Amino acid sequence: MLKEKVRAAFEVSEGSAGARTVAAIVTQGGTSLSRYVASNLMRVLALLSCHQPKHRYKRAKQESLVAPNLLARQFKVSSSNKVWCGDITYVWTGSRWAYLAVVMDLYARKPVGWAMSLSPDSELISKALIMAYELRGKPKALMFHSDQGSQYTSLKYRRLLWRYQIQQSMSRRGNCWDNAPMERFFRSFKTEWMPELGYRTFLETKHAVTDYIVGYYSQIRPHQHNRMLPPNKAEELYWRNYKTVASLT
Repeated sequence: MLKEKVRAAFEVSEGSAGARTVAAIVTQGGTSLSRYVASNLMRVLALLSCHQPKHRYKRAKQESLVAPNLLARQFKVSSSNKVWCGDITYVWTGSRWAYLAVVMDLYARKPVGWAMSLSPDSELISKALIMAYELRGKPKALMFHSDQGSQYTSLKYRRLLWRYQIQQSMSRRGNCWDNAPMERFFRSFKTEWMPELGYRTFLETKHAVTDYIVGYYSQIRPHQHNRMLPPNKAEELYWRNYKTVASLT
């Protein structure tokens, strides 16, 4: 029975989960499992996870002329809907590149808005932000952090942030570590979910992205930042504690 639960956890991750992740998924399901036992069982079952080699990012000190680096790598925030970050990546869709823009709430590393397009323009990132803003109940006193890409420095996007009264923060030029959570999210998507040669069509890509964000990443995948809880569970605990504290005061 335990072997079957390990196999199921491995398969739901599309073959990407290591022993730590498999153990956390099985434990979430109600069966206590240590990383070491999971590792032994995966060896017996010949389940081998995929791992991407480390990548060195460029470092720089220059700040944007549009917005300063207000976040300053303070990725651990105290509450939900306090700091969002965003970025764009590219995905092969059979005959051409498509572009994926994502907005993430840093509290639980939960993707809260996303959009796909064949053009990496300001319209794409605006759609992702609008989705996040509407779905999260139009939060106040919010900061949005991104790199210095031309889409994020565009007048159209800055006006949208101004309309929503969102404070803008930008990484230093060429310094990916200043937006590390987004870099990590895209890396996870491409190594855990996306086929090595990409997808066959744009529509297939959209479905796969939604399945990963809504299904696996937010609902099932353990995250070290959340003490091995998936983002949805970490947020659920935050709001439960928040309501408890509010009722006591």
